[in-house]
Amino acid sequence: MTDATFDRDVLGSAVPVLVDCWAPWCGPCRAVGPVLDQLAEKYKGRLKIAKLNLDENTGIGSRYSISSVPTFFLVKNGRIIDTLVGALPREQLESQIARIL
Repeated sequence: MTDATFDRDVLGSAVPVLVDCWAPWCGPCRAVGPVLDQLAEKYKGRLKIAKLNLDENTGIGSRYSISSVPTFFLVKNGRIIDTLVGALPREQLESQIARIL
């Protein structure tokens, strides 16, 4: 996903979205990546997981005042429902996902 496709892919999504705002130099971001891939498979069709590289897409970082990575947005019906910061354990991510499904 990119700055240019964020509104369409996230805010315009028919299903809830977990947005992963990350950076390639961020160790915790890389650590949580495989967990997100597993969650994407588990919730396929019910939840979209979108990854946004903030080094390459600075517009969204500025728009939402993101100062730490990883930062996650939970989006439903075009609205950000919650923002989570840090490399959270799978159980905590799933608990937050359950709130928007």
